[in-house]
Parts: sequence; structure tokens; C-alpha cells
Amino acid sequence: MPPNVSAHNTPAADSVVVGVDFGTLSGRAVVVRVSDGAELGTAEYAYPHGVITDRLPGTAGDLEPETALQHPRDYEEVLRNAVPEALRLAGVRPGRVAGIGTDFTSCTFLPVTADGTPLCLLPGLADRPHAWPKLWRHHAAQPEADEVTALAAERGEPWLARYGGRISSEWQFAKALQVLRDDPDVYARADRWIEAADWIVWRLCGAETRNTSTAGYKGLYQDGRWPSREYLAALDPRMADFARERLDHPLSPPGTRAGGLTAEAAAWTGLPEGTPVAVGAIDAHVTAAAAGTTGPGRMLAIMGTSTCLVMNSDVRAVVPGMCGLVRDGITPDAWGYEAGQSGVGDIFGWFADTHVPPDYHEEARGLGVSVHELLSRRAAGAPVGAHGLVALDWHSGNRSVLVDHSLSGLLAGTTLATRPEEVYRALVEATAFGARTIVEAFTGAGVPVHDLTVAGGMVRNPFVLQVYADVLGLPLRIAATEHGSALGAAVHGAVAAGLYPDLHTASAAMARVRPDPVEPDPAATAAYEELFTVYTELHDHFGRGGSDALHRLRALRNGARAAAPAARGGGPR
Repeated sequence: MPPNVSAHNTPAADSVVVGVDFGTLSGRAVVVRVSDGAELGTAEYAYPHGVITDRLPGTAGDLEPETALQHPRDYEEVLRNAVPEALRLAGVRPGRVAGIGTDFTSCTFLPVTADGTPLCLLPGLADRPHAWPKLWRHHAAQPEADEVTALAAERGEPWLARYGGRISSEWQFAKALQVLRDDPDVYARADRWIEAADWIVWRLCGAETRNTSTAGYKGLYQDGRWPSREYLAALDPRMADFARERLDHPLSPPGTRAGGLTAEAAAWTGLPEGTPVAVGAIDAHVTAAAAGTTGPGRMLAIMGTSTCLVMNSDVRAVVPGMCGLVRDGITPDAWGYEAGQSGVGDIFGWFADTHVPPDYHEEARGLGVSVHELLSRRAAGAPVGAHGLVALDWHSGNRSVLVDHSLSGLLAGTTLATRPEEVYRALVEATAFGARTIVEAFTGAGVPVHDLTVAGGMVRNPFVLQVYADVLGLPLRIAATEHGSALGAAVHGAVAAGLYPDLHTASAAMARVRPDPVEPDPAATAAYEELFTVYTELHDHFGRGGSDALHRLRALRNGARAAAPAARGGGPR
């Protein structure tokens, strides 16, 4: 029996668990009291290599456009640094820790050897881009994603509808097909092809495990099987046995125990050897347990650099542009829906970093606030529509409902009188309009959305929250934690350790939500209707075939960059 666990699944008063969230730029560990979810200590570790987009470490050659890779050693360093530091800050003895759970940005895939070694760490492969982990933000596999989708539609594959009819370039099969086409030697040397969420648990427990969530949402695993050998052979004969040889493994639902910490992992983290470890999980999905949204119809928006929207439901339906519908995907015994937006905080950050004049930066420094805070203050007092602008929030492509990462952003209505804060507000509104488009896709498909809860970094910006409440016309429940994914991972760790019988019970005890929601302003909600109508017109015109101008511009850009004299890893595409 794990430490601090009674025979009746009642947590001991001093039981704690650790949650570790592996994000896009850093990893974060949080020490959590099991009885009420209180966060006792938190530590963050920034990845030294960040997101690899221009060139591989130690090389001079440029990478192709839309590439986004990471270094697997950075993930291990989170365990070595953030976990011991969080325990130190919490003042918690390692022996009090009853379990550990982890989560990961999904769609981060690694080609590895049979023992789990990433190919990029093998001699002679460090200069091969396709030997490295591909982050979710890696969109260079869009041609392969289009091919995966077209063939599935042509063959009438039943699983295609579970993904809104379009397969994303972020997902497993598109990225694997890109590796096969661009570097068949790397493809052949990969014994296994695994999500980072499962790989990190492999490193912790010493044995391969796989979870239902990443397999279902990112690996096209539906109704107990992968895409058929016949489909994969039609996609590319060399890929016929890809699922059987490189993916197939027993799958475990959320909250399941994967195993115990190995001696090596115990030394990294400072935790006792054998400490229970939960199976891997997707960052957005574990956040549902931290935000109290494990019940049906309770949509959760995790708003950070991008936004992921997840919801359990008793209803199984086809929602246009959904990123996946998986049984047991978020919690056992429910249909888990996922949708998302590829750019949110990234868009605001891009604008603040590159398009705000120096005098704004100077004013922000004088006030002791960030440029975002200054822009939000300036934008908040204006009437709805006073800027005369509408933007499309596709700077990182469109994840839902169009599932098209070849799209790009658009700003309409600018004049010589347009001010930076007005553009900033239009970008915030665009992401809110994108969220509303997703919510309306769910309700229009007969999947009820009862309420909306927001978690993630954007909860720190009251202006953004108010715009979302006004655009959606819904009260926003706000997660009372800045570390929703890490807290959710800790909740999963508590269930895996046997401290609670299931995720619903654990969430009821450990979730953290502010008592007062952000209420919409009825007048602002009404005023946003006309702007949303214009947004929808532009959305459908540029995204549904009225004009392919944005696709042509992206193709022109990529072609010009590929034709540059500098060599590009993986070859021009």
C-alpha cells in the first residue's frame, strides 16, 4: 500500500502529492495538499533550449519553415530541478509525498529506440532534424495532414468524423508521414513513436506505458483500434505496419497508476523509490480536474499561448472542427471532447513585442506595469466597436473549427488614426470570437454547453476576461490557480496513489475555483453582435473557400524562404 493511504481511500491529514506540468517553454512542479488542493510550493524550470525553430543545437544549417522542435534533456532537467525546489519551498519532507502525476503539451512526439532513447541523442543523428522531438507547434507536416485527411475521406474511414472531418498537422500520423518522406533512415531507426506525455512516464517508471487520451486525440485510436493496416498501406506502403510496430501497446485511462519511481528517477526528484506515478496525460485534460469541470456540459478553456477547450458529455455527436472525441479521454466513462485555438497569448505577445512604439514601453516602465497591462488599461475604456476593426485570430493557423494551419492572421479596418491599443483590443476580441465560434459549433451539433470555466495564464488579465464574457454572453468561472495543469496532474497523482476512488471525487475535494464569476455586461454583449457578424463573414470568406489568398500568401512565403541560399534541415518543402 502506498504511503499515507488508508484502507478506505481517505487521505491522511498530512498527505501531499506532486504535479509536474511540461509546457511549451518550461516545466513546473507543484506540491499539493491532498485534502483540499492547497498549493504548498511551486517551482519552474525554463527549458535551456526553448523551442528550436531556426537551427539545431551545435549546427549552422537553417531549419525549414514551420519547424518547432525540442530537446529531450530539457524535460529531464525539470525533474532534477523543479521537483526538489518545489519540495524545498513547500517545506515538505519527501517521505510525505504519496504520489506524482505529470502532464504534457500534447502533439509532442519522439522517435525512440526500443529502450526509449530519443534518436537525437544517438551518435550521428544530432544533426538530423527528424530525429528530434516535434512540438505541437510544428506545422511543417501540413501537406501530410492534408493527405491523411483526403485518403480517409476517400475511403470512408469511420474515425474521420470523430475529428471534425480534418486531421491536423500537429498530430501523430501527419508528423510520422513527414519523417518517412523526408528522412526514411530516421523513420526506419525508430523502434517506437511515442508522445512526450508517455515518454516522461517511461523515464520515471522504467517501463513503457501509454494513455488513452493521447492515443485517442492525437493518434486516431478509436473504438479499440488504430487506423487499419490497409489504410496505412494506401497512405504509403512503407507505413503499413506503423501502428502495429511503433504504436501498439496496452492503453490506460486517466488516473491509473503507471508504476513506481525507479531508483534513478527517485534520485532526480528527491522522492522515495517506488512512489506511485500516474499514467501520462494531456495538459488541458488534467486541468479539468483542477477546475472542477469533470461533469458533463462543463466546458473548460485553458488560455495561455494557445487555448484548448475540453468538455465531458453524455452525448456522442459529430461537432464540426472538433479536435477529437474520445471515450474515457478526459475522465473514465464519459465522452471527452476537445477543440482549440492555435494562437491566443502568443498573438498578444507578438503584437506587444513587435508593434508597440517605444513611448508605450517607456510609459509602462514608468508606471511599473507590463506593456500588456498598459494596452489593456487603454483599451478597456473604449466603447465596443469604436476602433472600427475586426481581426482574424489565425496567426498560428486555425485549429478549430477549420483545422487548417496554412491560414494566417488578418486585420481589417485600419486607418491612419488607428492606435496600438485599438489593434490590441481587436486581437483580443478576435480570439474571443474564435472561442464563440467553437461554442456555437458544439451547441449547434446538439452537445449542450452548460457553463464555461477559464484557466491558464490569461486569468491574470481582467480586461481579457471581461471581453470574453461579453462576447460569449456567459458568466466565466475562473480557476483559482495559476498552475491549473500542474494542480490537475497532482489530482491525477492522488487517484493513482489510491487516495481517492476516482477523478470526480478527487476533483470535488481538490479543485480550486474563485467564488465570484466574471459576469457579462448585457449592453456590451448586444454591441458585439454586429462585430461578430463581420468576423464570421471574414472567417467564412477566407477560411471556407471564398478566397484562397491567405493560403497563397503562406505558400509564397515558404517558397521564398526555401529558395534562400542557406541550407535547410530536412530539405525544402
